[in-house]
Amino acid sequence: MPSVVGLLEEREVAVLRRVESLRDKLDRLVAELEEAEAVRDRLVIAKETVSQVLSESCEPKNVAMSGDARPIVPKPAAPRSVVPVQRDGLDVTVLSPDYRRIMQVLADRERSGEGPAICRQVADALDLELVPAKIEGVRSKAKRLAARGWLVENTPGSFSLAASQGGGS
Repeated sequence: MPSVVGLLEEREVAVLRRVESLRDKLDRLVAELEEAEAVRDRLVIAKETVSQVLSESCEPKNVAMSGDARPIVPKPAAPRSVVPVQRDGLDVTVLSPDYRRIMQVLADRERSGEGPAICRQVADALDLELVPAKIEGVRSKAKRLAARGWLVENTPGSFSLAASQGGGS
């Protein structure tokens, strides 16, 4: 007759295998989600660019003006908006409030000499509840900011401002 401890150990091994299998599926889904979001972001940016170019081409031309292109002044982002790729002339005001708050936390850390932060530290600085869902939300946003050049992921899960933002490595 098998022992109770032996049965529990067998069940534990089976559950651990299931957990690993689910983690692998989750990792694949997160990768697919990030890829789909990147495609969506590129389409939104392309659509906005085309709309802007078309609206500018419909404006009356002033012959006395020079041929220089007018500077593009990006509108402040609305909540839940896409994260644009960082480039000269863009500042954090083009980011949605959640992303700006992450940038502010990392800028404050840099000014105080604390250096890069892990997502748990950023979540804590944002006064978020330190539960996996909130920390993962910060991680997702930080990774998106890093993928678009706003942040640098120094080591896996540790972020700082990109060099163009006054930080980075």
